[in-house]
Amino acid sequence: MNRKERSEVIMKRLEELYPTVPIPLDHKNSFTLLIAVVLSAQSTDKKVNELTKPLFRIASDPEAMIEIGEKKIYEFIRQLGLSKTKAKNVFNLSNKLKEDFNSKVPNNFKDLESLPGVGHKTASVVLAQSFGIPTFPIDTHIHRLAQRWGMSNGINVKQTEKDLKRIFPKDKWNKLHLQIIFYGREYCTAKGCDGTLCNLCVELYPNRSKPFLHKKA
Repeated sequence: MNRKERSEVIMKRLEELYPTVPIPLDHKNSFTLLIAVVLSAQSTDKKVNELTKPLFRIASDPEAMIEIGEKKIYEFIRQLGLSKTKAKNVFNLSNKLKEDFNSKVPNNFKDLESLPGVGHKTASVVLAQSFGIPTFPIDTHIHRLAQRWGMSNGINVKQTEKDLKRIFPKDKWNKLHLQIIFYGREYCTAKGCDGTLCNLCVELYPNRSKPFLHKKA
C-alpha cells in the first residue's frame, strides 16, 4: 500500500468513525476560543474546559479580561501547568488585541502569531475552528500518528504539517485534524498502541511485527 492508498484508507475510516466532530475546547466566540487554545498547552482539554467555564462567564472579551487583571486570571487557571506564564500571556494578549486590533481576533497567521503566547499551532487552530480557514494544526500526538501511518518522515512538526497538507485534500484539513485527534485519544493512544495494535495501524501495515519507533518532533 503506497502513501496515497494509505491516505484514502485513513480518510474513509475516520469518516466512518467520526462523521461529525465537535470542537473539543468550550468557547463562546473567537476570543474565548483563542484563550482556551493558549491555555491548553501541556494541559488536557477537559481541565481547560472545567477552569474556563467560570472565567468566561465574567470575561468573554478582551476588555473584560483586562478589567479582571492578571492576578485574577491566575486564580482561575492556577491548576493548569505553566499557569503563571499563561495568566501573563492572556492578560498581555487581551491588551494587544484592544490596542492593535480593535478588540477583534485577527484572521491571519501574521497578526495572530504576533500575540503573546500564540504560536503557529495555536493560530492554526483558531483560523480553522473560528474562521473556517483551511489549516492543519499539528500537535505532538498527530505528529506521532503521521509517522505510524506513513504519512510523514517525522523530522519535525513543521515538516509533518507540510507533508499532511500535500497528501490530503485542502477541503478536508480542518475536519481531518479533529478526526485524527479523536481517533488518537480513543484508539491510537501514546501508550495504548505502538503501531501494531489499533485497527487502523493494522489495516495500514498488516505485516508490521515490531513496535514502531517514533522520531522526536
